[in-house]
Amino acid sequence: MVKLLIGKKGTGKTKALLEQVNAASSVAKGNVVFISNNISSAMFDIPRNVRMTDTSEFDIVNYSEFEGFICGIISGNFDITNIFVDGLFKIVAKDNSDNLDGLENFLDRLEAISTKFNIMFVLTLCIDADEAPDYVKRLV
Repeated sequence: MVKLLIGKKGTGKTKALLEQVNAASSVAKGNVVFISNNISSAMFDIPRNVRMTDTSEFDIVNYSEFEGFICGIISGNFDITNIFVDGLFKIVAKDNSDNLDGLENFLDRLEAISTKFNIMFVLTLCIDADEAPDYVKRLV
């Protein structure tokens, strides 16, 4: 399953995501992964048993590369149950603007990965709920 937390900047998406990370880490039967382009901002809010990955150390420039990055994490550990991604547009669009080009295909591929490996994905997107495309709204 893929779930999106959307809203404009400053609407509490990261806080809601961190609450879900903490909840998942206490009940998950496998590993929980947190991915962000700035781990240091959330480091003290995440339990030690959660695997944290900072994408700022990698030159991810599009959704296809980020999908490969996620697949690499999964291939290294087949007992992942949850993957949380904070700030998808900050990871894929280096100028921190929204990047809808290729987003629909990426989300479709993520849903396929979720089904195949039984992983729950939760991602934050900095996008106005009123202006979000239908394929984004269906995952909210």
